[in-house]
Amino acid sequence: DGVFIPPNCPVIGLGKTNQAQPWADLLVETQDELKIIVGAITKQPVASATLVQVLRHNEKATIPDGLLAESLAYSTLQHSQGFLDWLANQSRPHNTHQPPHAEAEPLLVHRHDDTLQLRLNRPGVHNAFNENLKAALCEALSLAHEDTRIKQVTLAGEGPSFCAGGDLTEFGLAKDAGEAHQSRTSRHAGALLASLDCYTQAILHGACIGAGIEIPAFADRLSAHPDTQFRLPEIAMGLIPGAGGTVSLLRRIGRQRTALLAISNRSLSARTALQWGLIDAIAVDPN
Repeated sequence: DGVFIPPNCPVIGLGKTNQAQPWADLLVETQDELKIIVGAITKQPVASATLVQVLRHNEKATIPDGLLAESLAYSTLQHSQGFLDWLANQSRPHNTHQPPHAEAEPLLVHRHDDTLQLRLNRPGVHNAFNENLKAALCEALSLAHEDTRIKQVTLAGEGPSFCAGGDLTEFGLAKDAGEAHQSRTSRHAGALLASLDCYTQAILHGACIGAGIEIPAFADRLSAHPDTQFRLPEIAMGLIPGAGGTVSLLRRIGRQRTALLAISNRSLSARTALQWGLIDAIAVDPN
């Protein structure tokens, strides 16, 4: 009964997810699922290996330590060949029609008595998470930290989706891995949300992709409309979740299911998300 030392690559087991097989990084139930996972790992081996290594570390880490490990890994992968190859093959929209300073208020902030309501407000792009929105959200969450009279923070989104993930017009702009890491750790919406003393909740609908589930998963309670879909697409890009997902999702659904969701790039329905424990309730009118 020697100590099992996992290799520097994903370890796949056969069985139902989150069974008592701690040696496995993820579990698949069928040969078809195995084929999908192996194919995804083959396309992005470095990102896949990095993901499971970070998840192994974060399973026993504090939230700050987990976010530190995630940021270091994510910043490194931004300069990996896997990400650069993905980036070179993308036909990305260029945000030239509307300079950042001319954009409408990216976050709507409403204070009512002891409740702070925050609504992502880039509905035309499904609330894609860009630097402007990140800065506004961090500023609002910092206010909740400073004002002890605030007893509840509610996070929601305008338009057809809560948040469709990172804004692709800003992907690949980081030229310095060290600066990217410093920026990510000095202003982290997920870290601010997780460390609030007051009650926090997120009301989700539509697409919740990447940051669109990684950040709200730090809240005390998640409710979602039945049409909500969840996805972690970063591995297919040559990256790992970089908005806190290797910490927030791990704490909600465990290491194996987080790895399965990320590597498979599958879309998770609200019903399955509830069964897994990713969300706490399904409501037709979550408000």
